[in-house]
Amino acid sequence: MSSQEQVTGMVLFAAPSGDYDRRIILLTKERGKITAFARGARRPRSALQAASVPLTMGVFTVFEGRDAYTLTQARILQYFPELKADYEGTCYGAYFAELAEYYGRENLDCSAMLNLLYLSLTALTRPSLQRVLVRAVYEIRLIAINGELPLEQMQKGLSETASYALSYIAGTPLEKLYTFTLSEGPLKEIRDAADKIRRRSVDARLRSLTVLEEVTKGVENGTGSGYNN
Repeated sequence: MSSQEQVTGMVLFAAPSGDYDRRIILLTKERGKITAFARGARRPRSALQAASVPLTMGVFTVFEGRDAYTLTQARILQYFPELKADYEGTCYGAYFAELAEYYGRENLDCSAMLNLLYLSLTALTRPSLQRVLVRAVYEIRLIAINGELPLEQMQKGLSETASYALSYIAGTPLEKLYTFTLSEGPLKEIRDAADKIRRRSVDARLRSLTVLEEVTKGVENGTGSGYNN
């Protein structure tokens, strides 16, 4: 048996496994994206129950097996209850997690991706920020972290405000990323730019994105619930 180690990360995905277990995907600073099994996590009194659901961030104790890790302990740092109590917020969170899963790789340095995901989920809970802007910022910066952002090409045709915002999103320190808002015109430009680069860079069908776009379209048309769209 491999020795146990502690990793700091966030649960991106969870699914039942067997009668009482859960299979989870973690994005970690130390090991990149890993799959782990939480044995007995679906039992009512399991100590791993709360730690093995999506959008839970913590310090996880795991040991490495042949094909996957086994989760033995966890200390929860954040689980974003505001988002989980808000259907629209839950949809945003699920999409952010699925996009991080798409880019994550085992044994890749994922410190920046993990930090971006944490800050972006936190930003979604702030009523002062436009959620559609948070989504665009997250998409653009995640793609930039992975070296796929043609910044100068994307800036062509943008207004001065949108062009400056794009440069800021791509290059500012992560802790300063969510410190601005945009008026309707530049916001639409940034949204469109994010959509365009995501379609070009991501070659997988993201089911959570389909759900999110249906929900946010309903909000914008006045047939759904939510805020800051």
